[in-house]
Amino acid sequence: MKNTIRTLIAATFALSLIACEESDYYDDTPPEPPKNLFVKTGDSKTEISWDYNREKDVSGYNIYYSGSYDGKYELIGSSETNFYVDRDAVNGEKYFYAVTAYDFSGNESELSYDYAYGIARPEGFNQTVFDYLKFPESSGYSFAKYTMVPFDGVDADFFFENFNGEYFLNVWYDSDIQDMGVTNSIYDISFAPADGWISMKEGENVKYVKAIVGHTYVIWTLDNHFAKIRISQITEQRIVFDWAYQLLDGERQLKRAITERSGKLTLIKR
Repeated sequence: MKNTIRTLIAATFALSLIACEESDYYDDTPPEPPKNLFVKTGDSKTEISWDYNREKDVSGYNIYYSGSYDGKYELIGSSETNFYVDRDAVNGEKYFYAVTAYDFSGNESELSYDYAYGIARPEGFNQTVFDYLKFPESSGYSFAKYTMVPFDGVDADFFFENFNGEYFLNVWYDSDIQDMGVTNSIYDISFAPADGWISMKEGENVKYVKAIVGHTYVIWTLDNHFAKIRISQITEQRIVFDWAYQLLDGERQLKRAITERSGKLTLIKR
């Protein structure tokens, strides 16, 4: 009986020591910075995603933006998941994004190291242009004006042609076009290619590719802007398409790259 009592006393004492040790524990270790930021652009918005942190005590993430990669980063929101939508993005403005992780004790990591930026841009859906041989005044499209225009007007970035039952997208000699193949949506092509553009055939003043339903095409305009269209429907007289247009001169839309920052960046919290 005495041995049993002694054992119980010893066990109680050991548990009390553990409780004291746990009550004295203070967590001041921040999580690791989040990794693999990816930015997807839309019309007046950008979507930011990243990998979940592996630490079990992470309770959420803070999202920051800056006008330059090495600039001052300002807090724009928080998320309990690995996804955030910046709905205040202005079309044509370049934003660099970074994310921190914070734990239940309030410790916040450093900014993520990824070189991640987004440029929101206008887009349109279910737009129509007509065959230029039959409807010349409504066969071209102007991305800058967001509307159909005459195929031979100065604002026409591309125009549609039904040539004896074969369908084509045409651009003038001072522009470029490229078929990016089958896509599920206009969002599948995130940046313009650096090469692979269609060459102009001798004796002609246009460049052209076959128009195919479900394909996305990238267009390099006369004034050094990039655009993309995805064809959803073709008839003998018209095509129906979705489009997106980059307002920033010379910007090939988004090309994801990862690099490390040199030193800790400055945060502005509001």
